[in-house]
Amino acid sequence: MKPGARLQLKLGQKLKLAPQLRQAIALLQLNRLELKDHIQNSLDSNPLLERLEDREPEPSDTDAPAAEQDSQIETGEDFGFDDLPDGFSISSQGPRYDEFIGDQAENSLQHHLLWQVNLSRFSPGDEAIAKAIIYALDEDGYLQDDLETLRASLAPEQLVSTNEVAAVLERVQHLEPVGVGSRDLRECLLIQLNTQPSDRPGVGLATHLVQYHLESLGRQDPTALARSTGFTVEDIQQALQLIRSLNPHPGSRFGNERENYVVPDVYVTRTESGWRVSLNPDSDPGLRLNKTYMNLLRQSRGDNKQYLKDRLQEARWLISGLEMRNQTLLAVTEAIVARQQTFLEQGEIGMQPLLQREIAEVVDVHESTVSRATTHKYAHTPRGTFELKHFFSVGLPSGDGNMVSATAIKARLRRMISEEHPGKPRSDQSLTDQLGEQGIYLARRTVAKYREQLGIPGSAQRRRQASIGA
Repeated sequence: MKPGARLQLKLGQKLKLAPQLRQAIALLQLNRLELKDHIQNSLDSNPLLERLEDREPEPSDTDAPAAEQDSQIETGEDFGFDDLPDGFSISSQGPRYDEFIGDQAENSLQHHLLWQVNLSRFSPGDEAIAKAIIYALDEDGYLQDDLETLRASLAPEQLVSTNEVAAVLERVQHLEPVGVGSRDLRECLLIQLNTQPSDRPGVGLATHLVQYHLESLGRQDPTALARSTGFTVEDIQQALQLIRSLNPHPGSRFGNERENYVVPDVYVTRTESGWRVSLNPDSDPGLRLNKTYMNLLRQSRGDNKQYLKDRLQEARWLISGLEMRNQTLLAVTEAIVARQQTFLEQGEIGMQPLLQREIAEVVDVHESTVSRATTHKYAHTPRGTFELKHFFSVGLPSGDGNMVSATAIKARLRRMISEEHPGKPRSDQSLTDQLGEQGIYLARRTVAKYREQLGIPGSAQRRRQASIGA
């Protein structure tokens, strides 16, 4: 042994997934357009796959028992659902629906950020975290999931800590446009200010104002800010000019055509016996194994036989993976609907507190599976079409000991503000007090944060808007 060298034992966790399970996880993550492309690529590259409409069924297809047709073919590994029978095919029934377009438009925010990630020196693990963050952004570029939810969504193939997620998030926040991935307006503006040259006039004061006087900035009153901070009016005006040059919605300049062309993955309808969930018939791609190549496989030898066996295994994995995807999507949506019936009946004010972990326990899957099944998947309901993630909302304690969802609280705020006298808008403290009278006790800063998330300006700006309108 060389001088200075030593033996060291290091323990660590590493999870190796079977190829079939890895493909099933990947299929669940895909949205409708990505899934369509993936299926078409598989059809183009795998001769063992075909669509049902590609050829008329031969008599032998139905005369011979399925088990006899594929008796020499190895089955795939168990996915945790009932094994598909040999020769299983997914057929399409019911009307066909137009695919939504623009989901992966090249001018989308996600496409722009993924392009930068691919050019950056991310490790494979960090790249997976970065992609999870990017897919969790809303149309304004804000991050809707917390760090723990992002960490859970990466399991089981990526076992990471929240600190690792936070480190990658910081890198994403400094991609272009700067400030994407922020959790709130204050963080978004501070990130943009931190990228300004330190010697730029007003940057230090602007940072101080955003950090400690964000709510007062909405009133745009330099004199009041000067009194409360001790700076001169001229300094305040200079800082305000810099703050106005920042972008509070960094993702807004990118195309968001997806919102206008969404085709739902599931339909939620009300029947006499209750709420019913059904898959969009277009979720069924109508795939089956090609009979001609199946016969050719039995007659082949050597390298040709091995090639066809490999393609057959891929085809069977894809068919069973698509079935698993549909079963999971249906089960998750049914569990969500069971918990959010008051939302379907009353609207957002009836939204119940719900976490992905709770749905995972009901469906008996990992929390990351629920995250994948609800990302960029849409449900058409009598209340409108929503991304499945819309039905999740954190809970806050109310006066009666029960929990009320943040979404329901925002709906109450929106209603309270819409009912106020235009010339006498209510302050955040007044709104806080009224919520308290209803048994919902929140800090004033929390009410202000929810108001900002609703896109509603402060009371002073609402008063000015009312006077201009008058």
